[in-house]
Amino acid sequence: MTWAYFEEFETGRVDEFGSYHFVRDEVIRFARAYDPQPFHLDDEAARKSIFGRLAASGWHTTAGMMKCWSAYSFGLRAKRAAQGLALPEIGPSPGFDNLEWLRPVYPGDTVSYSGEVISKRLLASRPRWGLVTTRIEGVNQDGVKVLRFLSKLLVERRASGQVA
Repeated sequence: MTWAYFEEFETGRVDEFGSYHFVRDEVIRFARAYDPQPFHLDDEAARKSIFGRLAASGWHTTAGMMKCWSAYSFGLRAKRAAQGLALPEIGPSPGFDNLEWLRPVYPGDTVSYSGEVISKRLLASRPRWGLVTTRIEGVNQDGVKVLRFLSKLLVERRASGQVA
């Protein structure tokens, strides 16, 4: 959502970021590099785990969201630039809250990601920026929520007199 100035964000707006398909080899590759738990790496160990079969790391599920979000957000930013509209500076994220991996994601699953703006507020300590909080969710191909968290982003405010 790096496409807009703070004033352009609307509470309740939902953006669909896209989908990520989880492939067995990628599940294992990601787990080897970042989360080497037996149930992410080995079929037999996974069968004996609470997941019952090989499952993607929750961090892989989250990384899939970031891949979709980045492509979506920077695509909107490119469209804005092509229209000759001003581009806001991208601020840092002050973090996230309430990360929940609600259900396992298995090889073969496709997760669709979206974000709903749930709040925004001005920052007295940083008058050039506002804080936007978005509820991020991932839903698998069966309509089951597998991921949820609150994302926070510092968003540049429009300078007075600046045209979109």
